Amino acid sequence: MVAETKLYDTLGIKPDASQGDIKKAYHKMAMKWHPDKNKDKPDTAEKFKEISQAYEVLSDPEKRKVYDQYGLEFLLRGGPPPPEPGAGGNPYAGAGGMPGGFNFGSGMPSGGGGGMPQGFHYEFNTSPGSGGGFSFSNPESIFSEFLRGQGGMGGGGSSFEDMFEQVPRSRTSGGGRSRASQFGAEPARRAATPEVTTVERPLPLTLEELYKGVHKKMKIKRKAFDEVTGKRTTQDKVLEMDIKPGLKKGSKIKFKGVGDQEEGGQQDLHFIIEEKKHPLFTRDGDDLHHSVELDLKESLTGWKRTVTTIDGKQISLEKAGPTQPGSRDSYPNLGMPLSKKPDQRGNFIVTYNVKFPTFLTAEQKRKLKEVL
Repeated sequence: MVAETKLYDTLGIKPDASQGDIKKAYHKMAMKWHPDKNKDKPDTAEKFKEISQAYEVLSDPEKRKVYDQYGLEFLLRGGPPPPEPGAGGNPYAGAGGMPGGFNFGSGMPSGGGGGMPQGFHYEFNTSPGSGGGFSFSNPESIFSEFLRGQGGMGGGGSSFEDMFEQVPRSRTSGGGRSRASQFGAEPARRAATPEVTTVERPLPLTLEELYKGVHKKMKIKRKAFDEVTGKRTTQDKVLEMDIKPGLKKGSKIKFKGVGDQEEGGQQDLHFIIEEKKHPLFTRDGDDLHHSVELDLKESLTGWKRTVTTIDGKQISLEKAGPTQPGSRDSYPNLGMPLSKKPDQRGNFIVTYNVKFPTFLTAEQKRKLKEVL
């Protein structure tokens, strides 16, 4: 028979529950009532606090034994209520004395009775502000220590340490005092919730796709945790995105809260546009560059070429006289569209490269000297 069952009722277990049963019950309820999973239900913070505090007592064999025998108030005070002025004596004298191991600063003798675990020692002082007895820890600290300290449940799956890396911590609910502060002990200051990390992934696209715009579907795998078991799982998710015409290399397509689940929430995912190498064109901002290769004879005597732009238009190029190596011609409004002004385009720039011979005979040199 136990003195009270309030903490057992909070976890939904019986007073004869094993330590394994207590851990499983707390794990299940903490995952269900964690404030970060119930952001639209502010009352869950109080529920989460209650089940964490119940676990803190019942998971400690010594605290649990004191609670079972004398109740929660006795545990929190570090002993029975202080005697009324002038009453004197031991309030437990009629029941065989005070359990061994307790020492009261008011001079009350400790009885010879048994039942208190060896080494369990509380100082109790009736003066104001003494602060004796047990004080609850911060619920988040209880939850974090629980996750760190366990090695897994059910004989398989991922460890609690893995799950701790994935489970978000709740943010402090506004204004209320914790139960620990109600009994004279302020909880430890909680570290700020870490910011959600951002994962960046490359998104290679052809120049044609960046010129026209394209609708893309990307299948990703992300890690999450099961709400019941807490085990890490891998989920498939399809992301769809519209690539606007004219986007440049380095532009980002952003998705919020679609990545792995971690402390603080779910990761954001950013796709960074990369340009695939094109066989004909290179891009410089909104301009497209194309090279025309000429041999020395053509560059000196004239040549004709036909080039095709990225949108399929053909341009006839012709020069009758010498063409300087590295010279270029620019054709406006035939380059890439401007992403913010898609009706406008950059330039199409043609550069002329002259291939010089690597060897000349003496006769060829003589003739060149004659004509040049």
